[in-house]
Amino acid sequence: METKEYLQMMREMKDFTFATLDEDGRPATRIIDVMLVDDDRLYFLTARGKEFYRQLMDQQFVSMTGMTKNWEMLTLSGRVKRVSQEMLTPVFEANPSMNDVYPGDSRGILEVFCLYEGQGEYFNLSKTPIYRETFFLGNPVEHKKGYEITDICISCGICAGLCPQKCIGEGEPYIIRQENCLHCGLCAENCPTEAIRRR
Repeated sequence: METKEYLQMMREMKDFTFATLDEDGRPATRIIDVMLVDDDRLYFLTARGKEFYRQLMDQQFVSMTGMTKNWEMLTLSGRVKRVSQEMLTPVFEANPSMNDVYPGDSRGILEVFCLYEGQGEYFNLSKTPIYRETFFLGNPVEHKKGYEITDICISCGICAGLCPQKCIGEGEPYIIRQENCLHCGLCAENCPTEAIRRR
């Protein structure tokens, strides 16, 4: 799927765990609603009095993750910025329940943020083998995950025999199908020539 389709899926899921770092550098998480999306941005909001607001302003980065009832997980990590409060109008129009939480002028305490550059992943645990795909917002530096088999592979087949998702194919060297890999590391731990490394 394209990035805009994944963003739309996130809007439909709505509730995500958003992570930042607290003042001591420890992870801090909370559930936040995805309020709006367009083709290349995701919008959410928080109140100025909250620690989350302070952390967003200081760090300008967030990581978010959520899962559907069908075991489809979406994650997205990237750069955020505060946008004009004029965005409150379309946010409240698209999310009318917000009028009960912040009625009338009290909505003025809210600030809208957009996630505009980052890397995301779709991870479907309901398929066999599992399926994963990376997508990008803007032009971030890609952070590759998982494992790869280098050319010192002796094609012994130990890794293929151990792989829980059977996603390693024969060859010289053997090849890992990245879209089906769990990233568990079982192949790397058992390779007799240490030919398997993190990407």
